[in-house]
Amino acid sequence: MKIKDIFKNKTSMNTENTDKDPIENEIENVLNEVETAEELSVEEQLQKELANEKDKFIRLFAEFENFKKRTTKERIDLFKTANQEVLQAMLPVLDDFDRAMTQISKSGDETLAKGVALIHEKLKSTLVAKGLEQVEIKAGDSFDADFAEAITQIPAPSEDLKGKIVDVVEKGYKLGDKIIRFPKVVIGN
Repeated sequence: MKIKDIFKNKTSMNTENTDKDPIENEIENVLNEVETAEELSVEEQLQKELANEKDKFIRLFAEFENFKKRTTKERIDLFKTANQEVLQAMLPVLDDFDRAMTQISKSGDETLAKGVALIHEKLKSTLVAKGLEQVEIKAGDSFDADFAEAITQIPAPSEDLKGKIVDVVEKGYKLGDKIIRFPKVVIGN
């Protein structure tokens, strides 16, 4: 029961006095103001709750959008590198093929060299079609640990090769922008 209701019950019980006392008028005015303030505070509370719920909704929506973007990016990256394991398994075969090509070209049998060269090119073109690229590093380039793996250092054959790549022992390959095998190099010091 509200204060105003209590006050009205008390004044209705006092029926012999029909004129309102100025104090009673003042009390009634104060009670009306309190009731209005209570209504405003309830309205303000509802406005605050609504603002909080809107804020929660906006944050949840933004979080969901970020989740969608992240999973889409991860899915695209997965599709780009889906062949990575297969291609990594094929790299030693490609290396063996390169070594075989070198030895066959030394043998002098031109028909054998030509036939193996065709097969070698077909294998390379198939791997390139699947996204494999060779990391371009050659002797004389500056050594960068982000793109090559130094396996040893040897005394530089000349002054201009100090701190640079002297020899490439194993070729490096990348799939898209990601290096899947770093080239192994020898550095001069």
